[in-house]
Amino acid sequence: MTGPGHHRLALLTAPEPAPTWDHAEVVRHHPVGDRYHRMRLKAPTIAAATRPGQFLMVTIPDATGARAVLPRPMAVHRRLPGEGCVDIVYGVQGAGTRALTATAVGSRVQVVGPLGVGFAPAPETSGLLLVGRGIGVCSLMTSAEDAVPRGVEVTAVVSGRTRAALVGADDYRDLGVRRLIEVTDQDGRSAPDVLSARLRRALDPAPPQQIFTCGSERLAEMCVRLGERWDARVQVSLEAHMACGLGYCHGCATAARTAADESPLICADGPVFELRPDGPEGSHG
Repeated sequence: MTGPGHHRLALLTAPEPAPTWDHAEVVRHHPVGDRYHRMRLKAPTIAAATRPGQFLMVTIPDATGARAVLPRPMAVHRRLPGEGCVDIVYGVQGAGTRALTATAVGSRVQVVGPLGVGFAPAPETSGLLLVGRGIGVCSLMTSAEDAVPRGVEVTAVVSGRTRAALVGADDYRDLGVRRLIEVTDQDGRSAPDVLSARLRRALDPAPPQQIFTCGSERLAEMCVRLGERWDARVQVSLEAHMACGLGYCHGCATAARTAADESPLICADGPVFELRPDGPEGSHG
C-alpha cells in the first residue's frame, strides 16, 4: 500500500481491546500552550484497557451550545489507571473544539474507546525513538509510559512552530525520558535535514530498533530514512477526520490500496501502520 510520502503502509495485526462507552466526568480542564487544551476524564474501564497509540471518540456536550453532530477523534495522551482517568489534549480548530473548551470541571462528556490499532513495541526492543510534531506527540506519549518502566532507552523529539506550540515535553520529563529533544521552526532546528543530522550524531553509536512517529509527513520521511540507516522498524500514526471511529462509515480511508484493492481505514485498520520505504518489499522484506 502506498501511504504518505509515497511510502508503503503495512497493517499491524496486534489484537486490541473491545471499545466501551462511558459518560465520563471531567476531572481537570485547562489551556496548554498557544492553542491547545488538556482534559482529564474519569473513565476507569478505558484507562485500564487503552494500549499505546489508541484513541477516543469524544462527543461535544450539548451544554456547550455547539451544534456538533459528529464526535471528534482524540488520542489518549496519558493513562492514569490508578485514578481511573485518561488525559486528552486537543487543538482548538473549529466551532466544535471551541465549544469543548467551555466544558466545566464536574460535567460529563460522552466518550467511546479505546479505539483503533495502536503501536506495536517489539519485546526485544531496547532502544525506541519517538518523533512527534504538534499535537501528534499525544499519540506517542503512552508508548513512553510503557517503555520507560521496562528499561527501554527512549529518545523523544517534540517539534512545533514555536516554543508555545510544543506539546508533551513536561510529560516526557515526568515519565523519566532522559534524552529529550525540543525543536521549533522559530529556532531553525525543526527542519528534517537539521534534525536528522542531530539524531544521527546522537544515536549512531547505539541506534534504536524501533521508531514511532506522528504529526508530520516530512518527519515521517526522515524517520524512514533513519530506519534504513539503522535497520530499525518504523511505525506511523496517521491523523484523519472521522465520523464514527468504528469503521462503519468508511469516511477515513487512507487512499492506500491493498492487494484486494481495498483502502484501509485509519480508524479500524490504524491509526498506526508500519511505514516502509518505496519498493516491492521495503528494506525489511
